Amino acid sequence: MKIRFALALLAMVFALAACGGVEEDASASVSPVGDSFVVPVNEVSDGAAHYYQAEAGGKEVRFFVLKSSDGVLRAAFDACDVCYESKKGYTQDGEFMVCNNCGRRFHSSRINEVKGGCNPAPLNRAIQGDNLVINMSDIATGAFYF
Repeated sequence: MKIRFALALLAMVFALAACGGVEEDASASVSPVGDSFVVPVNEVSDGAAHYYQAEAGGKEVRFFVLKSSDGVLRAAFDACDVCYESKKGYTQDGEFMVCNNCGRRFHSSRINEVKGGCNPAPLNRAIQGDNLVINMSDIATGAFYF
């Protein structure tokens, strides 16, 4: 299991090097480690939104992870209950996530706390040791957004 995770990370590093880095709205494609998406906490603790996509339910499900200004690691689908059909997602503007469709702004500390409407749809996550872990079954629950 650790070898597959290391190989997935190595593939992402080589892809990033070949592309010259990740643009703000780029999504890294991830492969599950067992039945979970796993990322080291130190890779997503810089206050920036880190975008990912994973195959679930026959679709590419997009989500982001960020550490909010209150120190909590948060995760949400790159979609909401209102604007998901536009498939435009969110962009980060400082401590806010901004809907690329309607322009509404959501403070990072509200992610995973407020559900419904145009809020980024919450995605369950857990800290296990030095890793942020999201079950692939939880990622699959958001497939209908995409």
